[in-house]
Amino acid sequence: MIDIKNVFSYPIDERYTKRVAYFSMEFAVDQALKIYSGGLGFLAGSHLRSAYELKQNLIGIGMLWKYGYYDQERDTNANMKSSYVEKNYSFLEDTGIVFTVPVHNSPVHVKAFLLRPEVFGSAPLFLLSTDLPENDSLARTITHRLYDSNEQTRIAQSIILGTGGAMLLDILNYDTEVYHMNEGHSLSLNFYLYSKFRSLEEVKKRVVFTTHTPEAAGNEEHSFGILKDMGFFYHLQEHEVRHLLGIDSWNLNYTLAALKFARRANAVSAMHGDVSRDMWNGNSGICEIISITNAQNKTYWADPVLDRAIAADDDTVILERKRELKRMLFKEVANQTGKLFDENVLTVVWARRFAAYKRADLLMYNWGRFLSLINNAKYPIQVIWAGKPYPEDYGAIGLYNHIINRVKPIRNCAVLTGYELGLSGLLKKGSDVWLNNPRLYREASGTSGMTAAMNGSINLSIPDGWIPEFAKDKENLFLIPTANQELYQEEKDKEEAMNLVDILEKEVLPMYYVNQSGWLSMLKRAARDVSPAFEAGRMAEEYYQKMYNY
Repeated sequence: MIDIKNVFSYPIDERYTKRVAYFSMEFAVDQALKIYSGGLGFLAGSHLRSAYELKQNLIGIGMLWKYGYYDQERDTNANMKSSYVEKNYSFLEDTGIVFTVPVHNSPVHVKAFLLRPEVFGSAPLFLLSTDLPENDSLARTITHRLYDSNEQTRIAQSIILGTGGAMLLDILNYDTEVYHMNEGHSLSLNFYLYSKFRSLEEVKKRVVFTTHTPEAAGNEEHSFGILKDMGFFYHLQEHEVRHLLGIDSWNLNYTLAALKFARRANAVSAMHGDVSRDMWNGNSGICEIISITNAQNKTYWADPVLDRAIAADDDTVILERKRELKRMLFKEVANQTGKLFDENVLTVVWARRFAAYKRADLLMYNWGRFLSLINNAKYPIQVIWAGKPYPEDYGAIGLYNHIINRVKPIRNCAVLTGYELGLSGLLKKGSDVWLNNPRLYREASGTSGMTAAMNGSINLSIPDGWIPEFAKDKENLFLIPTANQELYQEEKDKEEAMNLVDILEKEVLPMYYVNQSGWLSMLKRAARDVSPAFEAGRMAEEYYQKMYNY
């Protein structure tokens, strides 16, 4: 059997000796390892990379998704199509460890694979798979698709991650001091721990929790009945769980239960901390919720040539490198859409997970004003959209296709598919403006703007998530004024869409074309302000200080 001591290819820094297991349903460590969907995975991947750089005693526990999330492609009409293609990874090590996890009163065989630190420069990452010949066809599908839409499969995925991950740590003899749940997917690990220690306080000593979802309705929950039938509670009965957690409702909310099991929890921005404390404040027995703002790993994300030029205050190289990076991005635009973009034209990018509250189409809310904006010969503009909707979110897919078809005849607008780490990097490096316009209080953190700022792209943003901690309006970004929150949502959308176009027409475009020194000053200020304050090394260290050593 593999020796857990040998999975660390680096000496542990004495500041970070506490043994931590970091559970996440998705990790975006490298483009080649497609086991992520979006922001949660991007965050977890950066955390592992910075843990590696700081030489922390932390290992990741995740899932080996046979078909990943999905491959985003196009149908014959150039609309979005979801494809599921088998993934094979020669760089993962088969540990030889196979064990069984009880799911729905049946033993499911689980195999553990290892991503060693030296492969991509990350902390060790163990990935679990049920796609084994020992399992029946149904059990094999548990680790086929990330966030499977079938409720029972989704619950089984959480059991494999939580219970299975905790069992693996015992098999490895990794004397885990802290179990870190990144979101509530791994909740079942707490019931496994309770079966060992028979004490809620003993579980609390070992568990910390990060919540990412700023709305109660968005936090996963299932009925007690189906969770009991699936074996989610390990060997506990439903009445024992209710008594243990003090819950009387028919459903078990994963976030609420995690807050009752953990000794401490964190939200992922200062604003999200306020929202989370207000959201869960009326529940008894929950732990303290602090804020540790999300961050991204600069070593992975920042273009080194541009980064050195910004540090050296070399405007000539900054401008030259940005044009080079734009040309790289525009090759992909031409490849996908047949449109040729101009490196001398200001380029705005909206790219993130497609969800209704993120308002991908806000810029075109008033179609007449949008056409006036993109046809402005004095101050030309190019706009690119990209992002992955959830494959069963037909409303979001409809919006994605709606944007594709509206801008299809417009030569300076494009929608790209395949929004994964690689394309995300191209977009952040090749954009001039990074657009972020969610409905206020709906974005927990929204880290894409951090990596955009590291690459000379200026944020144009609603003051949500991490932005209020960073923003110096017209000094390191452009803020979009928000509407009165007491208005109906349609009125808020209408007003904020108008504010967005106003800022582009009156501030962003004139500065880019008329005041180059002012633009470069803002670009450099943003890059200086974003790192190290929003670099993942700060975040990984803060987790040890405020969560693991707490």
